[in-house]
Amino acid sequence: MGRRARRPPVRVAAGADGPCVSPQHKERELAHHQTGHNSGVIHSGIYYTPGSLKAKLCVQGAALCYEYCDKKGIPYKQCGKLIVAVKQDEIPRLKALYERGLQNNVRGLKLIGPKEIQAKEPFCRGLMALDSPYTGIVNYKQVAQSYAEDFQEAGGTILTDFEVTGMEMAKESPSESEDGLNYPVIVRNSKGEEIYCRHIVTCAGLYSDRLSEISGCSPEPRIVPFRGDYLVLKPEKSYMVKGNIYPVPNPRFPFLGFHFTPRMDGSVWLGPNAVLAFKREGYKLLDFSAGEFLDAVTYSGLWRLVLRNLSYGLSEVYRACFLSAQVKELQKFIPEVTVNDVLRGPSGVRAQALDSDGNLVDDFVFDGGSGDIGSRILHVRNAPSPAATSSLAIAKMIADEVKQRFEL
Repeated sequence: MGRRARRPPVRVAAGADGPCVSPQHKERELAHHQTGHNSGVIHSGIYYTPGSLKAKLCVQGAALCYEYCDKKGIPYKQCGKLIVAVKQDEIPRLKALYERGLQNNVRGLKLIGPKEIQAKEPFCRGLMALDSPYTGIVNYKQVAQSYAEDFQEAGGTILTDFEVTGMEMAKESPSESEDGLNYPVIVRNSKGEEIYCRHIVTCAGLYSDRLSEISGCSPEPRIVPFRGDYLVLKPEKSYMVKGNIYPVPNPRFPFLGFHFTPRMDGSVWLGPNAVLAFKREGYKLLDFSAGEFLDAVTYSGLWRLVLRNLSYGLSEVYRACFLSAQVKELQKFIPEVTVNDVLRGPSGVRAQALDSDGNLVDDFVFDGGSGDIGSRILHVRNAPSPAATSSLAIAKMIADEVKQRFEL
């Protein structure tokens, strides 16, 4: 753990006067993991269960995201999205999605037929599509950097290269502190450096369960990492895709399936698949951590999930290995795409929260704990997609929860 640093302690006061400090960034740059590896889509809120936090925060967050980007001059494109049915048995599910989107107050939704599909996406084929014109794209890494600048301008301090390894209550008043035990929680990093806190909010993504355990709170839900590998259309073929093209999701399977995603730089991402990552930050096929792999495969919840979705999981592994299998999925929507038109692209790792019964934790989870530290901490345990879209709405919810929980 290291000994107490001899420099004056850094105080963290959630909602208190004085500086606010964000100590959870173990990397040297912001948005290095999930935020910097996501597809960049500004979601409109179609998929999510009406009344859920996901639905509410996504619709609110999308509106706030567009407003924020306009205010800050951050470029985005409201390129829209088509969710396309290519089989007759997908049409009832598509219509159900339309009804769900209406219940979630998603703007501008309509069902369109084959001619309208081709008018919007000339190379796309389908029987029916759900048109979501409010869906857009943005570079979320740029958005996150702007958030950081706002935070610093408001008087906050951001600590990077600070990997948290321990939390404990101070046993005595730090000798350098004039505030006594107003900041009684010690957060220690891997270098033995310390900061002193009054209250803590954690948003740790792939390590949210680990930080909860470090603080003495519950390890559930557990985080199991799933890697998603993208293909990229060759630049000379990017004209084939105008906006986002998605399949109709199959409710029997946990992920959305292969889709076409234009990017702000003009490229087009295809995918992703979804396979178990052998390391929480394992973006490459051969990235491996023995400890993190064992942690995942010895968790009963993962085995229950795998056994319920065995055929789907094996199909995902097969597609991850063979480019032609991925292209075959894409050809259901754009038949002209061939293996010669694509390249292997980037990957991302999804922090999938999973309970001990093997259920994917689909909604946002916020909790704390009991005891001295647990009563002073708020963990954002699960912030799945569309968390980037929802980020400003999530921030407001967290601020309200902090005020109520800590009586500030």
